Amino acid sequence: MTVEKLHHRTVPQTTTTILQPPNNISINKINLKNTHNHETTTTLSHRWSFDAFCLRWTVADVFGLLKYHPVPCFFGVSLLFFMGVEYTLWMVPSSSPPFDIGFVATAWLHRVLAASPVLNTVLAGLNTVFVGMQTTYILWTWVVEGRPRATVATLFMFTCRGILGYSTQLPLPEEFLGSGADFPVGNVSFFLFFSGHVAGSVIASLDMRRMRRWELAFLFDTLNLLQVVRLLSTRGHYTIDLAIGVGAGMLFDSLAEKYMNNAVVAKDVDGPYTNRALSS
Repeated sequence: MTVEKLHHRTVPQTTTTILQPPNNISINKINLKNTHNHETTTTLSHRWSFDAFCLRWTVADVFGLLKYHPVPCFFGVSLLFFMGVEYTLWMVPSSSPPFDIGFVATAWLHRVLAASPVLNTVLAGLNTVFVGMQTTYILWTWVVEGRPRATVATLFMFTCRGILGYSTQLPLPEEFLGSGADFPVGNVSFFLFFSGHVAGSVIASLDMRRMRRWELAFLFDTLNLLQVVRLLSTRGHYTIDLAIGVGAGMLFDSLAEKYMNNAVVAKDVDGPYTNRALSS
């Protein structure tokens, strides 16, 4: 073997690859365009132009937003309106009872119930029957029909209600009209925030709609509305308790759906008996 060939074999062969920066970079759907200028002599050899989505809007897009998306536009106007209300409102002093617009709207009903304890007790008993209807239907969907979503949603809801109700214990309204026939029966203490009466009714109504039981769902919604009026009239709940009760029913029904979907996946992976009691 010659010296020339030996030298040729001992020299390693290397390849150098030069990486070029991309011309476009997208971060969260915002495009940054590379405008490399070979003629500039500045130290910054690359300049990036900002191509935001809003810069491509046209007048037609703006009017189309108002035409095809009126609900978000309404919420935007409402945001500005309530910002003005909030920042100019006189705060309720600590020595005064809370202001509740629901109490104002039902003042005349409160006077009627205060003047007639028998009527108040009768309405409280009917409301307790409605709570029993909610409970019976929700348990029926699981035990008889094998659809546990409403039951899981109710368990989620009452657990969260217990945590929040204990964490912030609101004062009982001064004009509260109690009754031994009201649920929970026996004039026992209860959490004001948030209304389990309303949330449970919403969970049951949503399940009825899924099963296309439209008449039964309409009945529950009507009774729930009457329940709201009664609870405001007796000062059993603040308006915010009832409003959050509606939202809580929807929220925990959605969370129960996610849980059940995951439970079905686990059942398919682990075997047919792992989640048998909660399979739907």
